[in-house]
Amino acid sequence: MKELSVRTTLVLGLAMAVSIVAGCAGKGELRYLDLHTKQPAAQSADTEPVKIVIEPFEDRRLEKSRVGMRSHLWGGVTYFNVAGGQPAEVITQALADRLKSRGWRERAWNVRVSPAGSVTDADIVISGQVQDFSANAKSRVFSTVIDSNSRFTIQARNLGDKGTTTRSVEGAQSRTVLWFDEDDVQELLLATLKDGIDRFIADTMIEQKGLRPAR
Repeated sequence: MKELSVRTTLVLGLAMAVSIVAGCAGKGELRYLDLHTKQPAAQSADTEPVKIVIEPFEDRRLEKSRVGMRSHLWGGVTYFNVAGGQPAEVITQALADRLKSRGWRERAWNVRVSPAGSVTDADIVISGQVQDFSANAKSRVFSTVIDSNSRFTIQARNLGDKGTTTRSVEGAQSRTVLWFDEDDVQELLLATLKDGIDRFIADTMIEQKGLRPAR
């Protein structure tokens, strides 16, 4: 009876090990990350009387088919992309949503997204390029390291005084997890995006219906 119990334990352990190994091998699947988040409400319900238009950012990444991948412990990969497959659009909308709810001076601003070249009634027009927006994970024994990177160039032009402001925003974050979950990649990429938007807001200011470098 004791021999049977030991044998059963060994069989179950072997089955578990095979299952873990199988789960650590990638099959080249493409998984989508949801980077849309609900922004916190502004401290004041009053919207600033400045009209801001954001034109869709241009995607200048070298790899446009995905935002990253996971290299599995026992070989193979899993690829990641944003829901909808257009990271530049996600970044554009994230910036617009943030400024609508809590932009400069923690206030809500009058912001909308419009196609490039169609703006005639704005005070400030913001455009940008995305050079990098990625998150990659590498699994090791008992841990997975996740790295995320972002690099944007954001330009603003004032239709009143014809002034322009350009900011290059770069960010990188890393996290090591014991048990990997795709939500870890999603959360880290979101944190990197939020950090980039925070830096842009901190480096600029609105004055006399124009966007200018912060003093």
